[in-house]
Amino acid sequence: MQIFHIRYRNTQGTLMRILNAASRRALDLPVVQAEPAEHDHRVTLTLDVNQKQVGQLYREWYSVADVIKVSSGAAHAAAWTAPHPPAGVAIEDSRKAARA
Repeated sequence: MQIFHIRYRNTQGTLMRILNAASRRALDLPVVQAEPAEHDHRVTLTLDVNQKQVGQLYREWYSVADVIKVSSGAAHAAAWTAPHPPAGVAIEDSRKAARA
Protein backbone atom coordinates (compact mmCIF):
# COMPACT_ATOMS: atom_id res chain seq x y z
CA MET A 1 0.00 0.00 0.00
CA GLN A 2 1.18 3.48 -0.86
CA ILE A 3 -0.06 6.82 0.42
CA PHE A 4 -0.06 9.62 -2.16
CA HIS A 5 -0.22 13.31 -1.24
CA ILE A 6 -1.18 15.58 -4.13
CA ARG A 7 -1.30 19.38 -3.92
CA TYR A 8 -3.36 21.13 -6.56
CA ARG A 9 -5.10 24.38 -7.41
CA ASN A 10 -8.83 23.95 -6.93
CA THR A 11 -10.09 24.64 -10.43
CA GLN A 12 -13.06 22.96 -12.05
CA GLY A 13 -12.49 19.24 -12.58
CA THR A 14 -8.98 18.96 -11.13
CA LEU A 15 -9.92 16.62 -8.29
CA MET A 16 -11.93 14.43 -10.69
CA ARG A 17 -8.96 14.16 -13.09
CA ILE A 18 -6.75 13.10 -10.16
CA LEU A 19 -9.23 10.43 -9.04
CA ASN A 20 -9.91 9.25 -12.60
CA ALA A 21 -6.22 8.41 -13.05
CA ALA A 22 -6.59 5.76 -10.34
CA SER A 23 -10.05 4.54 -11.30
CA ARG A 24 -9.05 4.15 -14.96
CA ARG A 25 -6.51 1.55 -13.80
CA ALA A 26 -9.24 -0.29 -11.83
CA LEU A 27 -7.52 0.54 -8.52
CA ASP A 28 -9.55 0.52 -5.32
CA LEU A 29 -9.71 3.82 -3.47
CA PRO A 30 -10.01 2.70 0.18
CA VAL A 31 -8.98 6.10 1.57
CA VAL A 32 -9.56 9.47 -0.11
CA GLN A 33 -9.30 12.66 1.90
CA ALA A 34 -9.43 16.08 0.25
CA GLU A 35 -8.96 19.30 2.20
CA PRO A 36 -7.84 22.90 1.75
CA ALA A 37 -4.15 23.51 2.39
CA GLU A 38 -3.14 27.19 2.60
CA HIS A 39 -3.91 28.74 -0.80
CA ASP A 40 -4.16 25.37 -2.55
CA HIS A 41 -5.87 22.07 -1.86
CA ARG A 42 -4.50 18.65 -0.95
CA VAL A 43 -5.86 15.16 -1.55
CA THR A 44 -4.51 12.06 0.18
CA LEU A 45 -5.05 8.69 -1.50
CA THR A 46 -4.17 5.22 -0.27
CA LEU A 47 -3.70 2.78 -3.15
CA ASP A 48 -2.40 -0.76 -3.56
CA VAL A 49 -0.03 -0.33 -6.52
CA ASN A 50 3.20 -1.73 -7.95
CA GLN A 51 6.22 0.35 -9.03
CA LYS A 52 5.10 0.52 -12.66
CA GLN A 53 1.70 1.88 -11.64
CA VAL A 54 3.36 4.43 -9.34
CA GLY A 55 5.33 5.78 -12.30
CA GLN A 56 2.24 5.87 -14.51
CA LEU A 57 0.22 7.70 -11.85
CA TYR A 58 2.97 10.27 -11.23
CA ARG A 59 3.26 10.93 -14.96
CA GLU A 60 -0.51 11.31 -15.39
CA TRP A 61 -0.96 13.49 -12.30
CA TYR A 62 1.87 15.81 -13.32
CA SER A 63 0.27 16.13 -16.78
CA VAL A 64 -2.76 17.78 -15.13
CA ALA A 65 -2.10 21.52 -15.43
CA ASP A 66 -3.28 22.40 -11.91
CA VAL A 67 -1.33 19.74 -10.00
CA ILE A 68 1.49 21.40 -8.09
CA LYS A 69 3.23 18.55 -6.24
CA VAL A 70 2.92 14.78 -5.92
CA SER A 71 4.62 12.77 -3.16
CA SER A 72 4.19 9.26 -1.81
CA GLY A 73 5.30 6.92 0.94
CA ALA A 74 4.56 3.55 2.46
CA ALA A 75 1.15 3.25 4.08
CA HIS A 76 2.41 1.32 7.09
CA ALA A 77 4.15 4.44 8.41
CA ALA A 78 0.74 5.82 9.39
CA ALA A 79 0.32 2.98 11.89
CA TRP A 80 3.13 4.43 14.03
CA THR A 81 1.19 7.64 14.55
CA ALA A 82 -1.96 5.90 15.74
CA PRO A 83 -3.08 6.58 19.32
CA HIS A 84 -1.36 4.42 21.91
CA PRO A 85 -3.04 2.83 24.92
CA PRO A 86 -2.82 4.81 28.16
CA ALA A 87 0.53 4.52 29.89
CA GLY A 88 -1.07 3.09 33.07
CA VAL A 89 -2.41 -0.07 31.37
CA ALA A 90 -0.14 -3.07 31.78
CA ILE A 91 -0.07 -5.67 29.01
CA GLU A 92 -0.34 -8.54 31.46
CA ASP A 93 -3.53 -7.08 32.98
CA SER A 94 -5.15 -6.82 29.59
CA ARG A 95 -4.11 -10.39 28.72
CA LYS A 96 -5.66 -11.71 31.92
CA ALA A 97 -8.85 -9.80 31.24
CA ALA A 98 -8.98 -11.18 27.69
CA ARG A 99 -8.60 -14.76 28.89
CA ALA A 100 -11.34 -14.43 31.51
